Amino acid sequence: MTRMAADDQIRDAAEEEDAEIRDEEGRLVAEFVDDVAEAIGANDAERVRELAADLHESDLGDLIETLEQDDRPKLVELLGKDFDFTALTEIDETVRVQLLEELPPETVAEGVRELDSDDAVYILEDLDEAGRARILEQIPAPERIALTRSLDYPEDSAGRRMQTEFVAAPEFWTVGHTIDYIADARELPDTFYEVFVVDPTYKLVGSVPLDRLLRSRRSKLLSEILEEDPRTIEATEDQESAARTFERYNLVSCAVVDENERLVGVLMVDDIVDVIEEEADEDLRALGGVTSDEEISDPVIYTARSRIPWLLVNLATAFFSASVIGLFEATIEQMVALAVLMPIVASMGGNAGTQTMTVAVRALATQEIGGHNARRLVRRETLVGLANGAALAIVVALIAGLWFKNAQLGVIIGCAMVVNLVCAGLFGILIPLGLDKLKADPAVSSGVFLTTVTDTVGFFAFLGLATWWFGLGGPS
Repeated sequence: MTRMAADDQIRDAAEEEDAEIRDEEGRLVAEFVDDVAEAIGANDAERVRELAADLHESDLGDLIETLEQDDRPKLVELLGKDFDFTALTEIDETVRVQLLEELPPETVAEGVRELDSDDAVYILEDLDEAGRARILEQIPAPERIALTRSLDYPEDSAGRRMQTEFVAAPEFWTVGHTIDYIADARELPDTFYEVFVVDPTYKLVGSVPLDRLLRSRRSKLLSEILEEDPRTIEATEDQESAARTFERYNLVSCAVVDENERLVGVLMVDDIVDVIEEEADEDLRALGGVTSDEEISDPVIYTARSRIPWLLVNLATAFFSASVIGLFEATIEQMVALAVLMPIVASMGGNAGTQTMTVAVRALATQEIGGHNARRLVRRETLVGLANGAALAIVVALIAGLWFKNAQLGVIIGCAMVVNLVCAGLFGILIPLGLDKLKADPAVSSGVFLTTVTDTVGFFAFLGLATWWFGLGGPS
């Protein structure tokens, strides 16, 4: 059998196995999950290993989340040494913490020891101090010290995400010596892309990509082929900033240094992909007024308690908007059509403002907005609001005029639409910019303030113009 035929056979077998546990939409097949649950219920370790021992970490993670809570620790126990603890990096935080708390500390410690340091830290960091200490005390001192050092870095920092296993060599080593060291050494990371060159104090001198190392003659010194002044990331740097460095310079790995410029770890592109997804997910939730750590597996009480603060803020702003309507109570009594049409102006302003706000928040998150282009963007969004407002004003004026057989009413709502969409475009970008200047997260707070502005302006513009035009009397 040729090498290509063998590879095709392996790939076909993998695809066939994947097809058995996932449906066409990528979800785990219910029959497969039921088979695993039945084997767990029967305490049949051999059947559980037959079904789940060879699963990819992502599939095993999905299986854990799908199983009932009581079955999850049993799955780990029945799989024994065949359980891949990397799967715990693929599941919700709530599920992971519950599972770790139900497993014996020595079981978790043994599983964590098999992981890369970054995965081990990711699993342990969400536990409380007591739970984490019980697990760490089961780990030998050298490994425990390395994990503790990473856990001591600030949350969401590069130090928490870095891998402490890396390949480092002095600059007087030859290429041949380095290659032999890599071939013989046992304590090396599973995946790496470069050799870091350090001085006796472990300060980074340069790096040698593996492709350059393997293409160089064995007699050459590392000092002759290294890349000087490689990109570095400080261990205390925010993980989002580190992700931007990877994106900006198209990195696949990057050295992490401490405050003394000594090499302490390496960030890999697969970790950065997780960071980008995590940060994007956090911003998306914040726009909806949901806490960044909320998961679908969270209990009802916790979820309700985490969401209610922003709902209360929204309630307060809703009363403020309602008070504007109350000012024109007499006007509305004289022309009921105003009550029917005024939500249209407010809702269209809110939708237009949300479009601008979403673009602005994203641009702030990716640092695309700065002093050099802020004014231009404010002007652009205001003009976009004017253009869209004019286009929608024509449509809504025609519909309202025909509906209520009153052309003047159509003109009034059209004018109000233009005013509100211009304000929506203007404040849709000014509010995020202002909050960012005040060091507040624009993703969290912008929506509430923007809704208040568009509702208030929409109601006031429409009802105020109608009052003035039709002579219905001023605000009460």
